[in-house]
Amino acid sequence: MQDSPSRDTRIALALALTVRHDGQGGIADDLADPAGLTAWIAAHPDAVPDAEAFAADAPTLAAVREVRAAARALFARAVRPGEPSPADATRLLPVPHALRRLNEAAALAPTVPVLAWADAGDPVVRAAPAQGAPADLAATLAQAVIGFLAGPDRQRLRACHAPRCVRYFLKEHPRQEWCRPSCGNRARVARHQDRHRRAG
Repeated sequence: MQDSPSRDTRIALALALTVRHDGQGGIADDLADPAGLTAWIAAHPDAVPDAEAFAADAPTLAAVREVRAAARALFARAVRPGEPSPADATRLLPVPHALRRLNEAAALAPTVPVLAWADAGDPVVRAAPAQGAPADLAATLAQAVIGFLAGPDRQRLRACHAPRCVRYFLKEHPRQEWCRPSCGNRARVARHQDRHRRAG
């Protein structure tokens, strides 16, 4: 069993999963408007300080959507040689552009190094928001994506290729192929139907 995902991993995946299958053959975007972003933050209160008071506006939404596009492009790179999510296959940002966009967004949040040193461990330095600095949502999300991509959980990242699924997920055990059991069921049914079509 794998360790539970870090905060950065949880936030980065949650951001990527705001692009999803709509249940009718198309793609739904949970961040289609400021209200969608406000609702997403309410559902993910650890994404930003003072989440309960957060209300999205159009510029914040645009910045977050840019971070998400960069994240999904870099997720597609991370799952190589596997295929990216079908939602991304035809519209991925070039990797250099995605890296630049992510790094520029992350740089908008002033941070300071914070030292922690447990009795039985080595010193650990992490970045923390500078005191008194206003939180920038896109910067916070970009930093979470960077933390995930630079961390050990990235090795478990996969794109689900069940019919109609566009999700990325963390592989929990060696035989896992899909993000959830329902996707596995759909994939098995599709294979069965394909075999019957070819046989008939």
